[in-house]
Amino acid sequence: MCLSVPGRILDITEEDGFKMGKVDFSGVIKRICLQYVPDIQVGEYALVHVGFAIARVDEKEAAKTLQLLRELDEMQDEPDGESSS
Repeated sequence: MCLSVPGRILDITEEDGFKMGKVDFSGVIKRICLQYVPDIQVGEYALVHVGFAIARVDEKEAAKTLQLLRELDEMQDEPDGESSS
């Protein structure tokens, strides 16, 4: 299963001919390749998979996805939500 996570673009630079950016994932900042979304701008959201922004997503959709991820995380923390692995 593959998972892409929305992040907000904080800064855009060019490094060695590649469009790169600092992306905020709910407080976790990572350097991400933006080459696949060449017209993305600071302040916009992108779906990121293994270090690459693969699509632009609007803020409302990003917020819904982030909320679902938080809910999943909370379920993992509940005693009844213990994993059987």
